[in-house]
Amino acid sequence: MARRIVCMLALGAVLLLLGIATVSTSKDLRGKEPQGASRIPSQFSEGERVNMKEALKGAIQIPTVSFSSEESNTTALAEFGEYIYKVFPTVFSTSFIQHEVVGGYSHLFTVQGSDPSLQPYMLLAHFDVVPAPAEGWDVPPFSGLEHDGFIWGRGTLDNKNSVTAILQALELLLIRNYIPQRSFFIALGHDEEVLGRNGAQKISTLLQARGVQLAFIVDECGFILDGVIPNVKKPFAQIAVEEKGGINLMLQVNMTPGHSSAPPKETSIGILAAAVSRLEQTPLPNMFGDGPLKTTLELLAHEFSFPTNIIMGNLWLSWPLVRRLMERNYITSALVRTTTALTTFNAGIKVNVIPPVAQATVNFRIHPAQTVQEVLELVKNIVADDRVQLHVLSAFDPLPASPFDDQALGYQLLRRTIQSVFPEINIVAPGTCIGNTDSRHYMNLSNGIYRFNPLYLQPQGFSSIHGINEKISVQAYETQVKFIFELIQNADTHRVPVPHVHEL
Repeated sequence: MARRIVCMLALGAVLLLLGIATVSTSKDLRGKEPQGASRIPSQFSEGERVNMKEALKGAIQIPTVSFSSEESNTTALAEFGEYIYKVFPTVFSTSFIQHEVVGGYSHLFTVQGSDPSLQPYMLLAHFDVVPAPAEGWDVPPFSGLEHDGFIWGRGTLDNKNSVTAILQALELLLIRNYIPQRSFFIALGHDEEVLGRNGAQKISTLLQARGVQLAFIVDECGFILDGVIPNVKKPFAQIAVEEKGGINLMLQVNMTPGHSSAPPKETSIGILAAAVSRLEQTPLPNMFGDGPLKTTLELLAHEFSFPTNIIMGNLWLSWPLVRRLMERNYITSALVRTTTALTTFNAGIKVNVIPPVAQATVNFRIHPAQTVQEVLELVKNIVADDRVQLHVLSAFDPLPASPFDDQALGYQLLRRTIQSVFPEINIVAPGTCIGNTDSRHYMNLSNGIYRFNPLYLQPQGFSSIHGINEKISVQAYETQVKFIFELIQNADTHRVPVPHVHEL
């Protein structure tokens, strides 16, 4: 009996990398075709496919780096605007498309549909990137080099691929004389990597002032995950329906400077180091059981063999075990709690001077079941030292979960398009975005915010985002264009596509 229990525990641990929220089976995968005009097939000529990859390669070569909210490569940002104007001429010259520059460098496209009774939607992407020092890269990070079937460079996955894919798909549709029935917006931010206050936030304010309300919004984050969960051979699509909040918190200690030959009992560095050590050694509460994750595990249980399916299908009994197991891996731990990450530490002016100031910055990603104020109170209690000052640099609460039931238009349109473009995928699952995106600035415009990149992502791909050797396969990028080409047409429907049948 003991051996059998150990076996069950081991199989339960397979789920340590689980980051999804619910599962759909593959029955009734095809919804109804959009009403009205005949559908344009997503078939592209060899010349069009060459233009696709060349457009992305050119975009990667423009170093649109956001260093901080106060510093960015504005020359490159302006150059990028000129670049897309040149590469996608039909988008800019079509009479029913209005183009505006917002916040100096961000771009807003209003595509007017023929049926005003259909509520519009929005596609989001951003073209700024994080810094990419050349050290460690196999190719120059802003080369846009094509090698072995891949396009290399910073932004190939985050997120210039989405920018050019959206514009490319629309360009190709317009060339084929497409006129949308449902109006939609395209918002391309220039400062997402530094909180999006001058880009997405200003676009949102502009649209709110115009009285715009959206049926749904699609942004980055989710992927088709391949090999991410051990012992799950089939890839599955993850659409993020909720997003964590965030706090950037500066901890500061001030002391009287002095000579190192006669040091005080504690220095500013020592006091601050002890405080951040307590934060690292004291994880914030495990919130497993709140939100959709518990239901997800029960639904996903049917994708596993015995006895794992029994463990996950009976969380009313086994949830304490699963709760503890998820704490043991840093990825799954991020799904069940607010995370704490020490990101900068600055102190000292000379080797023989007691430093007057020590500062550290800690980044918290707030679990959807918590708030900024709750986390700050927990942090204050953990630090437990009045000499350590807490300064909030930026903070925002988690976004509420968007609906993903059978009547959720945006979710069902994404699901339907996934099943059309990726027929091999029979699991479509909503989940939590543990990062932060521009979509949070648009929550007053829609209650249906979905985050999905139509790309396969293997484990090694995660490390390249904000890391080194970021790349995308030419075939994957072509498929991304195809996905958006079909999604735009699918959105012309007058009703929610036929949903999956959930099997329990």
